[in-house]
Amino acid sequence: MTAVTAAWNRLLAFVGRYSMYRLVLIALGLLTVISLILSLFDAVTPSPLAIIVTFVVLNVVCVLVDLVGQRLTGRAWRYESSLITAGILLFVLYPTVEPMGLVGIAIAGAVASASKYVIAWRGRHIVNPAAFGATALSVITALSGAYALGAAGWWVGTPGLAAPVILLGFFVVVRADKLGPVLLFLVIALVVAAVRVSLAFAGVGQAIDAGQLLTTVLWSSPFFFLAAFMFSEPLTQPPRRWQQYIVAVVVGVLAGAPLTVGTLTFGPEAAVVVGNLVAFAFAYATRASLKLTFLGREQLTPSVEELSFRASRMLHFDAGQYLELEVPHAHADSRGTRREFSIVSAPEELPVVKVAMRRGSQSSYKKALAAIEPGAELSVTGVWGDFVLPAKTSVPVLMVAAGIGVTPFVSQLRHLRREGGARDVVFVYVASGAEELAFRQDLEDAGIPVIVFTRDEPTDLPAHWTWAKGVRLDADGLVQVVPDIASRHAYISGPPGLIADLAPALEKAHGLTTDAFSGY
Repeated sequence: MTAVTAAWNRLLAFVGRYSMYRLVLIALGLLTVISLILSLFDAVTPSPLAIIVTFVVLNVVCVLVDLVGQRLTGRAWRYESSLITAGILLFVLYPTVEPMGLVGIAIAGAVASASKYVIAWRGRHIVNPAAFGATALSVITALSGAYALGAAGWWVGTPGLAAPVILLGFFVVVRADKLGPVLLFLVIALVVAAVRVSLAFAGVGQAIDAGQLLTTVLWSSPFFFLAAFMFSEPLTQPPRRWQQYIVAVVVGVLAGAPLTVGTLTFGPEAAVVVGNLVAFAFAYATRASLKLTFLGREQLTPSVEELSFRASRMLHFDAGQYLELEVPHAHADSRGTRREFSIVSAPEELPVVKVAMRRGSQSSYKKALAAIEPGAELSVTGVWGDFVLPAKTSVPVLMVAAGIGVTPFVSQLRHLRREGGARDVVFVYVASGAEELAFRQDLEDAGIPVIVFTRDEPTDLPAHWTWAKGVRLDADGLVQVVPDIASRHAYISGPPGLIADLAPALEKAHGLTTDAFSGY
């Protein structure tokens, strides 16, 4: 498990260099190129010309509809969103060069893009656009009887594309932090599909051997693509992990055994839409978009500042969760215009919401955020995360914070102080230097033991603080300063590389919850 934890966090550091939009777009682009190459050797069913023509139609339609929608709603144009919708539909719909078929593809693309603005709640779409567009085309075709319009074909479910989809999809799922729910979905969908196929063969008096069943259900199914590029979409997922598992079960069952209503059989794309609606029911209060009015900033250390906002409406969050803040700006770099911030303030401080950021990076996002003035309004897409303390207050806790990773713990400690709660907490604080120990007053007010790892010795340490002089910050060093780690639930917030280095010690803890970030 130690090696797995270390490898996982190093992978997080790698994929975290790219925004979710950019990574998905890169993955879809590579899949398109691979598909074109395979089509030259008849390794996939569509022809190269059909793939190219369909690709062009989808991109033109999705971009145009998004431009109109964003103009009407006053949003900044996100071209990545348009291209991602088109890229997903390219693999869900069956490519063609037939005029009526291209009309159907255009309809699906237009409906998909329009759904971002029509089927939305407070500025955020409710259903996966591509899934809804494909579902709508299937319904239109069935009800109109114009079967030349086509329907969802899921040609991506072919042995030739299985390996590329799994590999590229894995990076997307890791970046979205949805590996657990995705694996649960795949297990359920594949098992349900295997049972359904076996029963279908048995119903006509035919046997199916294990090899044929494996090829049909595993390598020729659309589930890997659906899981990575549709089900894992963060904006259509509920905020808590247990809720995501419930959605995974719902989508897995419906994808493995498609519903039939009259003469219309709904494919896997409809399962995603149903799952999105279940997710929205969970996330109704927390995922909706809201506005934050910037109040001001306070310099906490030479490189860290706290930003205060006033929420346009009340929102619900648990101490330790994070929000995604959008700062529109021209010439955004590969990380895009959105970033995730742990909430520093306690729920009791609402409607004031506070976050913190480390300055010094030259990212376009940080430059734009540093330039905002009081009174400016920024959008928040919602609140997510399971980095919350155990429900049982009797469970001893170890908090390990590295640099700006202190922020979710500050929210938790402020909340405990305001609600009068008492916990057995030991705090390990890692910073580049004594001058970079942010939120010292909050930690002092909490009255908990704090062990500080810095190059230089901090001055005027409170009685319950200790400087880890001469102790190396590694797994052995952590056990040395926290000898009872095996009895504590460890929470660590910091760079994935540090989490990987401390993994051998953290695995000894009674429980482990991580909040890795790769910088912004």
